[in-house]
Amino acid sequence: MNPSHRVPVRRRAVRRAVVLLPNGLTLFNLFCGIYAIILAIRGEFATAPAFIVLGGIADTLDGRVARATGTGSRFGEELDSLVDAISFGFAPAVIMYLEMPNHGTWEWLLVFIFTSCAVMRLARFNVEQAGRKKTHFHGLPSPAAGLTLATYYWFSQTPLYNQTVILFTDSKTLSDLPWHVILRGLMAILAALMISDVPYPTIPSVGYRSFRQLVASVVVGGSIVLLVVRREEFIFPALLAYVLYGAVKWLIIGFIGRSSTPDEIFWEDEPNGVEPRDVRRAAFGRPAPIGPDAMAASMSREDRRPDESSPSQSLRRRKRRRGHRGGNRPPSTGPAAPPSPSSPDITKGPTE
Repeated sequence: MNPSHRVPVRRRAVRRAVVLLPNGLTLFNLFCGIYAIILAIRGEFATAPAFIVLGGIADTLDGRVARATGTGSRFGEELDSLVDAISFGFAPAVIMYLEMPNHGTWEWLLVFIFTSCAVMRLARFNVEQAGRKKTHFHGLPSPAAGLTLATYYWFSQTPLYNQTVILFTDSKTLSDLPWHVILRGLMAILAALMISDVPYPTIPSVGYRSFRQLVASVVVGGSIVLLVVRREEFIFPALLAYVLYGAVKWLIIGFIGRSSTPDEIFWEDEPNGVEPRDVRRAAFGRPAPIGPDAMAASMSREDRRPDESSPSQSLRRRKRRRGHRGGNRPPSTGPAAPPSPSSPDITKGPTE
């Protein structure tokens, strides 16, 4: 076999492997979600959250790998959302239900409510934000909501949970709070925030070219270190702070009347500083204009003038010029008004 024919085959194999890598990470996320459910059914609540966290890491990497390798596709976006519905919707809700103290006959409805809100959140994300640059998520991201539920058990086994005294109480610790009620309310609140209009910031871009990137690098690096060293004591409080931060900030900004319009909040500016109108409309449930009719509707009055470069318009323009010069003028339908002294006589030919 000619060696020159082996190179294209090799390149095709490498290309196929690169294309399959993001989808492989997505399917690994699905594996983690299903296995976490199995572990929770077996009563292994200490191990089940680890697979939800691994699924979250895979979910973060698959999109970044797809963008870095240029292998993103609509199929990958849809697959990612379908997997997230299980890994961060159904699996954390089942884990919370099984470890919930004194769960009765109706608490399974919270599993349905949380999962259905996660599914609606992901469907809205696919319509509005998938594959586009953004500074904020529209509603609480489902991975953040699912990880908050899944990592509660880890936090409940730490000294921080069992020994931290609540201020202004008679030596009451966090473990003495009525968690059988708090957890039920937490599931309902997280479900509502997922389908709300509350903006939540995305993961900041790290770097060193600006002060903002330096701060983001320190925050992300510190979070990774704490995730490795103190994951049980760090993840649940950090995620709970993220949930409260978005909701409280939105309430305060709305209360003082400084809330921005949706397209100013969620979208990252294009290079020219203007985001396409169809993207901004699609971001909030209004149908995005598609096709030539929608483009004509969004054009200004000046843009709606007929295209004078078309052959028909050029022919009409030439006929008008010939008419002005005295040839082939259309017959007048009435007495012509005398020309005003201040205006030139347009019926005359060109002056010498």
